[in-house]
Amino acid sequence: MSTKPSILLIYTGGTIGMIKDYETGALKAFDFDQLLQNIPELRLLDCDISTSSFETPIDSSNMNPEYWNELCDLISTNFDAYQGFVVLHGSDTMSYTASAISFMLENLNKPVIFTGSQLPIGDLRTDAKENLITAIQIAALQKRNKPVIQEVCLYFEYKLYRANRTSKVSAEHFEAFDSPNYPPLITSGVHLSVHEELLFKPSRKSFKVHQNLVTDVLLLKMYPGIPKSLVLAMLAIKEIKGIVLETYGSGNTTTEMWFLEALKTVIKSGVPVVNVTQCIAGSVQMGNYETSVGLKKAGVISGRDITVEAAVAKMMYLLGQNLGPKVFKSVYETPLRGELT
Repeated sequence: MSTKPSILLIYTGGTIGMIKDYETGALKAFDFDQLLQNIPELRLLDCDISTSSFETPIDSSNMNPEYWNELCDLISTNFDAYQGFVVLHGSDTMSYTASAISFMLENLNKPVIFTGSQLPIGDLRTDAKENLITAIQIAALQKRNKPVIQEVCLYFEYKLYRANRTSKVSAEHFEAFDSPNYPPLITSGVHLSVHEELLFKPSRKSFKVHQNLVTDVLLLKMYPGIPKSLVLAMLAIKEIKGIVLETYGSGNTTTEMWFLEALKTVIKSGVPVVNVTQCIAGSVQMGNYETSVGLKKAGVISGRDITVEAAVAKMMYLLGQNLGPKVFKSVYETPLRGELT
């Protein structure tokens, strides 16, 4: 019986799973059952690799919570049989999916590594092979017979990040992702440099899967001159269960009374509002400037240094937990999966 770590490779769709038909020049889906034939380098890895695919691979622009549930089902069904999981996903919405999965999988004690590529796996200059090979290698890392990584991560272009700290920052560079407010967990060079002090320390409680996400979330981005009529119309939508407010700098917005009063009304009706910064890096610090004092007084929740992607995912997750307003605010402002500092 093999003592090698067993890794399940799950293909959801995306560029990494495409290969060029050299007769037509068109891209077609890659057959992952023939993975080792097409990427013989994988045989050199010290692990056993199995594959699974969504029945119909999807472009990540079509990703939604139904597919997140399907992915959770695949992981939970195979959880005891594998030491780690590598998820191949289109890069456009990878940070959203990976952030959501980090909340949906509670007390995770194994690696779930997301990766993808900017170029198809069959392209001459592809980044797909390196991303795939190293992601599998990282998922198979063991120390004292336990996985080194015990959280949801994202690997791209020589760096492993905590998934819920990432954002896609480039549509054309190989370095497509960044984690501005938290350092890489592993850097891939001649050797894999593991920064153990940065790794998430999992709970010893039993593994749980949460699939009750509430998706009625409004993402409202502030900009100078945003019309009162538009804001009031959006805030009046009855189906809204939660709001993520993208503000300026360290959490600042207009001090116009109509805006603050509208937020107060929404919050009093039981709809939580979370304040996140539009800046790529940095943190919301409500009360630092006069332009955020009103938000704090109104009961707006501080997203601190959370990414927009993780803020939306965390909102969906917590709305599904049926928490009271005070508990919701307290839990939202608490790091659950290392998503905020």
